[in-house]
Amino acid sequence: MIYYFWGELMQINRLFEIVYLLMNKKQATANELATHFEVSKRTILRDIDTLTAAGIPIYTTQGKGGGIFIHDNFILDKTFISGDEQKQILFSLQSMSATELIETDHALSRLRSFFASPNKNWIEVDFSRWGHSEADNTKFEILKTAIINEFAVSFDYLSAYGEYKGREVYPLRLSFKSKAWYLQSFFPAENDYRVFKFNRISNMVVLDKSFISGDYEAPKIEPPEDLSASCFIYVRLLVLSHAKFRLYDEFAESDITVNNDGSFTLRMTQGQWIYDYILSYGTAVEVMEPQYIRDEMLVRIEKIRNKYVPIT
Repeated sequence: MIYYFWGELMQINRLFEIVYLLMNKKQATANELATHFEVSKRTILRDIDTLTAAGIPIYTTQGKGGGIFIHDNFILDKTFISGDEQKQILFSLQSMSATELIETDHALSRLRSFFASPNKNWIEVDFSRWGHSEADNTKFEILKTAIINEFAVSFDYLSAYGEYKGREVYPLRLSFKSKAWYLQSFFPAENDYRVFKFNRISNMVVLDKSFISGDYEAPKIEPPEDLSASCFIYVRLLVLSHAKFRLYDEFAESDITVNNDGSFTLRMTQGQWIYDYILSYGTAVEVMEPQYIRDEMLVRIEKIRNKYVPIT
């Protein structure tokens, strides 16, 4: 099985195209390739190193008439890749193409022809929010450009305390985790790494300030503080019919037990989020067990009720 990370998928189209260009054109300079792909010369040289490490016989010569070329006897042999691996490559590219965040159509066309594979558009994915697709895609394009070309970005970020703060970071990677996109970055002002939730970022600008991504390692995405404990509880709920679908939308089927009395027992990570989640159902849900959650729900409901006393 071959696994491709998001960053590698961004690069795979360019790598295959470099090979085909060199096979057809025979020779090109790093500057020519950089201009063609609209990336830096340094990025092209890293791509050449990647292809060489993969066993593709690419050579460089210096001086007048020099450049990058591929050995005349090289043939891209599909027999080195199993049928399952061919499908995995195509399916991985297809899934990323479906997001409309990465341009993979050209690579897909090349590889389908090479692997003699039919055009099966087996997946369609849209990570943008309802009503915000244009704005989200614009942010993605800005970040993609900055990450690929290794430029710093600045933006305003809405903190967990409801305050907007300006940030200037080195963007390292975009990751999708638990229904949300995150920007993994290095924060030079504090000489530390930071992870930012994509939806809270606004007013993003690519800066004329470069960095070397190889000098940094994208930080891990940690769960929110109240979800960090690896402790689970079981909560039994009575849910009205019109709201039951939400359980299956928001929990894995293995975390849901349907009881004989029609109630549901959910396996939930402990944390304050449980109360907000239950309140989001309004009158469509009742907590049956455990008792301490019922008691706390009464306290919170009373606080909400007090906010709506008649205004005198």
